[in-house]
Amino acid sequence: MAQVDPKGLVEAAAAGGYAVGAFNMHNPETTEALLLGAEQAASPVFLQVGRALVPHVGLRKAYEMTRRIAEESEAEYVIHLDHGPWDEVFEAIRLGFTSIMYDGAHLPFEENIATTRHVVEVAHSFGIPVEAELGRIPDADQPVDDWTAYYTDVAEAERFVAETGVDLLAVSVGIVHGVPLADPQPLDIQRIKEIKAVTGVPLVLHGASGVPDAEITAAIDAGVHKFNADTDLRHAFRAGIEDVWKQGDRQLEEAMAEGRRRMVAATVGKMRVYGCAGTAGGAA
Repeated sequence: MAQVDPKGLVEAAAAGGYAVGAFNMHNPETTEALLLGAEQAASPVFLQVGRALVPHVGLRKAYEMTRRIAEESEAEYVIHLDHGPWDEVFEAIRLGFTSIMYDGAHLPFEENIATTRHVVEVAHSFGIPVEAELGRIPDADQPVDDWTAYYTDVAEAERFVAETGVDLLAVSVGIVHGVPLADPQPLDIQRIKEIKAVTGVPLVLHGASGVPDAEITAAIDAGVHKFNADTDLRHAFRAGIEDVWKQGDRQLEEAMAEGRRRMVAATVGKMRVYGCAGTAGGAA
């Protein structure tokens, strides 16, 4: 089909009481899987060029691969830069990304505000919405003595959004990068509600793999309208490859095809849980 307006996509999700899925690609097969999943689910999709792919092939090649495959698809899609550092954000704008996440969460708060504000000014001049992040997200099964030290501060979120003009805010409320082996930390749904109330912008949850469906639904009701997930889908792709290898010496293409098939099914499953299945083309 074609690229769609990312800001309008998330605003439609907020108005409709659902969330849009944002997933990372790692090669042509995983890119195809996301798009095929979007087609089967009749859902829009954020195709995220992320922190694993960029060091492997470079930002330009990652973008060109994604665009080439997406243009052959019937899905509604957005090509989104995930966790972009300072220099990479401006390269992404030049390349043609239509959605940007600038990650200054590691910086001191005042510096994060200043740099994010500049990114927003530049991106908005090209009609590109900006997502930013406040708080810290630990890796799966990393020891955490005090979860509140990782959470997004409500007052800081209010000031950050007001002074930067970001379009979406990614928050930390008990999520992790990856899938925890132990019982996951429950999401702080009340904090999501409080952040939404003071910022007024759609919220994003990174690290949505492994989060129970009931908590996903509660987070949507509280104000989250974009979920980033990678690990669950990557594991589905890996399982398909490994099951083919278990059968003995097989062609790589056969293994990759099975990985893609499994990832398509996992993508459709995520879109149904998020509520975005059936919403392509403005469908209810």
